Amino acid sequence: MKSLSKLMNHLLILALSLSFVLSASAQDQPKAKKAGKAKSVPAADAPLPEGVKEFTYKRAPQGELKLQVHYPADWKAADKRPAIVFFFGGGWKGGTTAQFLNQATYLATRGMVAVRADYRVSSRQQTTPESAVEDAKSAVRWVRARAAELGVDPQRIVAAGGSAGGHLAACTGMTDAFEAKDEDAKISSRPNAMILFNPALDLAALDVAAKWPEGKGDGKAIVPQIDPARFIKPGVVPTVIFFGTADRMLDHARAFADQSKAAGNRCEVFTAAEQPHGFFNRPPWQEVTLRQADVFLASLGYLKGGPTVKIPGEAKAELKREH
Repeated sequence: MKSLSKLMNHLLILALSLSFVLSASAQDQPKAKKAGKAKSVPAADAPLPEGVKEFTYKRAPQGELKLQVHYPADWKAADKRPAIVFFFGGGWKGGTTAQFLNQATYLATRGMVAVRADYRVSSRQQTTPESAVEDAKSAVRWVRARAAELGVDPQRIVAAGGSAGGHLAACTGMTDAFEAKDEDAKISSRPNAMILFNPALDLAALDVAAKWPEGKGDGKAIVPQIDPARFIKPGVVPTVIFFGTADRMLDHARAFADQSKAAGNRCEVFTAAEQPHGFFNRPPWQEVTLRQADVFLASLGYLKGGPTVKIPGEAKAELKREH
């Protein structure tokens, strides 16, 4: 009986530990949505929706990396449309391109060529964040290099992402290191604007170097090269940032925006009251942040007319502009 009791205790501890891990990793991923409001996000291996094509954009040492391209219904190769590249969140450990399916689908209906890019993460390729930064830059460069066949204006490419993916998008627009050596450096990997959903912007404040995995390079040397807060200077592309006020990284975004604006850059911060990290993944905040992103893109001349995104139900969720 004592052996059985010990076994039951061990199983209970294991179940509680697993529950905690799944809960923590889920914060950066979209949650299922209630029927009648918005479409749920399908599994990463679900068939591609109509009007979406998949391409291999890079062959990394650990294998091929793919991206999905959403085309507007009236798309032609001769077009010169604005494009947006989305990078999923997941702490540089996991995540899938399915996270930004709804946003990409909507922006394609607004006339953009919308891209969802995969990149290397520790759970699949056993890599560290600098590899993900390199991949994000490769994805932006791939879109620009193939602008003519994608019907894209190479001078109107937006980088976007959430959490760790927001960090990657910021790195494409700000940092210099970790460009793929086998790519044409004459084709810029810098976007022309950035849309960042609760991004990791200050890696020093998050103590990322101290948490660097053993045997995976010198984190103390690598992290400063991929820390957006260290690269604020005049000339940073127009940026909009979304955060929940219950997110511990909000103060990093506020300081980032203050410094960027002081350098003469356009940097807007919108907050959702009492919302936690990852709030933008679920309704009504997914639609509310997407609507404000639409307004931002229209202000750049990338979209025409007002937003057409539908806010579910009778939701009165509103964003507050802080900067």
